[in-house]
Amino acid sequence: MHNVAEDVRREIRAAVANAIASSELAAQVGEYQTHEVPVEFARDKSYGDFATTVAMLLAKRLGRPPRQVAEVIAASLKSAVGKTRYIRRVEVAGAGFINFFLSRAWLEETIRAVHAAGPAYGRSDVGRGKRVQLEFVSANPTGPMNVVNARAAAVGAALANVLEAVGYDVSTEYYINDAGNQVAVLGESVELRYRQLQGENVEFPERCYQGLYIMDIAREAAAEHGERLKTMAPAERARFFREFALSRMLESQKRSLARFGVGFDVWFSERKLVESGAHQEVLRILRERGMVYEKDGATWLCSTKFGDDKDRVLVKSDGEYTYLAGDIAYHKNKLDRGFDLIIDIWGPDHHGHVVPTRAGIQALGYPGECLEVLLLQFLSILSGGERVKMSKRAGEFVTMDELVDEVGRDAARYFMLMRNIESHLDFDLELAKRQSQENPVYYVQYAHARICSIFRQAEENGVKFEGAASADLSRLEEEIELDIARKIAAYPDEVVTSAADRAPNRLAKYALDLAGLFHSFYNSCRVMSDDAGLTSARLALSGAVGIVLRNCLGILGISAPEKM
Repeated sequence: MHNVAEDVRREIRAAVANAIASSELAAQVGEYQTHEVPVEFARDKSYGDFATTVAMLLAKRLGRPPRQVAEVIAASLKSAVGKTRYIRRVEVAGAGFINFFLSRAWLEETIRAVHAAGPAYGRSDVGRGKRVQLEFVSANPTGPMNVVNARAAAVGAALANVLEAVGYDVSTEYYINDAGNQVAVLGESVELRYRQLQGENVEFPERCYQGLYIMDIAREAAAEHGERLKTMAPAERARFFREFALSRMLESQKRSLARFGVGFDVWFSERKLVESGAHQEVLRILRERGMVYEKDGATWLCSTKFGDDKDRVLVKSDGEYTYLAGDIAYHKNKLDRGFDLIIDIWGPDHHGHVVPTRAGIQALGYPGECLEVLLLQFLSILSGGERVKMSKRAGEFVTMDELVDEVGRDAARYFMLMRNIESHLDFDLELAKRQSQENPVYYVQYAHARICSIFRQAEENGVKFEGAASADLSRLEEEIELDIARKIAAYPDEVVTSAADRAPNRLAKYALDLAGLFHSFYNSCRVMSDDAGLTSARLALSGAVGIVLRNCLGILGISAPEKM
């Protein structure tokens, strides 16, 4: 696929090789691969179209001033100017930046490349099929999906999409926490509400789940199994309510996620992991490797050998396995399934669990870098400038379904993706519902709808667009037109960077910036005019923006409406 940044990287590598061959740079610089040559779109057009800091990286190896190294590379590049497809001028700036000024040919070729690639524009093979397992959400099956789960769902799904877009083989997974005491408490909560429905005067303890959804499940159980429940022995009835409540909560969570546009390739049961003997197997391997010891009646992991600040308990003195033991067993299961990289998205309250979990994996003999944990910060819901604290039906949280009902799926997902995962998010309900340019998702979607309207208008007026390949794109002379072309040229690298940085928020920002440029173009330049050549060129440009917006929004899991 056409990617001018890759062409510039090739020229840089060739220039470095020439400088080594002529002894102007020492041979210990070594060969540079594509990913080792940083090339970025210049933020300020006065500094060119692209810039690289490669001289600064080489200077560290050579022990020479970066600017001096930059001058050597630039001299080699300048000798190639005129012989390359795009490079028009090369300049050294600051402490060792090399700036590239390109001919407009690359912008015209980019517009044609976007049309030729269509849905594939922006996709690449950077990941080379590396198998990645991405686990996210994994909420306890004891209540409805809430807005914190919604942010994890939006981020996880978008990250999976962007990783797939750059060539990784991604499997998404949801870990069902169905083996702990919380499931027993869930079953007890529903059973007590059922007994209350039958007219029994029973106490409802504070430790039980208080939400109204518990009563709903109890009513369903009574309606579907009323006669059978009356004849059950207490122990049998307790087991029934535990399984019935668990199954209903999982069904509810899956429905909520589906409404939010999020699905999972694998739903993994903690209970099945426990029943398989995975915990015991992990302990056996760790003992064989000399990675555990006994103290105070408990079994300890030698996690300090792998950078932890203290050793951790795996089996308590009462013989019960700790959460850490379960997590290590689960991650071993993941690795045994052949994944090259595991990415977990956890809440910030789990930050202290990252190092111990990685230590457990290393103690089993796996490399620590095979596990990557992203800590997703919490969010607040704002309504009328005030924080929303209570849900109408579910207690002390706002549910995912309530959020979708209130603002719609697209707005909910876009707003969840606007901030870096490491940043706290304030979700403004009023802004998310506003149908104006102040609402970023409306602003982006309206740009796409506006482009579709332009093409409908062209068809209604008998203007036939023959395609970008036949359009005279040299007619695009306005600065805003060239700015748009530069922006769509940057899209493939933006996708790669979003994947590398695990930052789908970059694409949310990119879409907003591109939409802003298009709206400015639309307001200042007539697309349809009596000048057939100019009309064709501007239709090609508009169509390219539409393709990129669709591709970008698709990665984010947001629709690209044709009418608004």
